[in-house]
Amino acid sequence: MENKYAYIEKQYIGRDYVRIFIRLIMAAFCFATYVYERDRDNTQDLFLVVGFGIIGVSMILLFLIQYKIVVDNKSLILDGLWTTKRVKIDLNSIVDVRKGVYSRYFFNNPVYNLHTKGTIRFYSSGKDAVVLTDRDGLEYFIGTQRPNELLLVIKDEMSKA
Repeated sequence: MENKYAYIEKQYIGRDYVRIFIRLIMAAFCFATYVYERDRDNTQDLFLVVGFGIIGVSMILLFLIQYKIVVDNKSLILDGLWTTKRVKIDLNSIVDVRKGVYSRYFFNNPVYNLHTKGTIRFYSSGKDAVVLTDRDGLEYFIGTQRPNELLLVIKDEMSKA
């Protein structure tokens, strides 16, 4: 069976390890407080409900797609959640493609089509990104879990006649 696209990747909101760890620490705090307050007050059940709520939301976020990267027909298409606009980058206007680090910070918020300081950023999780520079000098930072593969596919699509 032949693939329809040259490259496709889905980025999920809830699969960032730092965010998962933070949510699990909050749930563990709720469960520990529930056990500690069990004999003291009537509000201890609230901690149990909140702890299970945090775990339930975490499970739902694991399957919620933030955006999808598709490379096909000399263009890179980024398609986000329901209310976001589809972003199509024409690879004919790209002058430089390189692999880079998305950010030097440990905590990065997931973003989609964030315009800041002459860059447009797409990020869900991880440290790596593919940086595209167009003719106007605008840089697109595209966070990806497979930067080497995306870089090779983009260069291959750009070299096609």
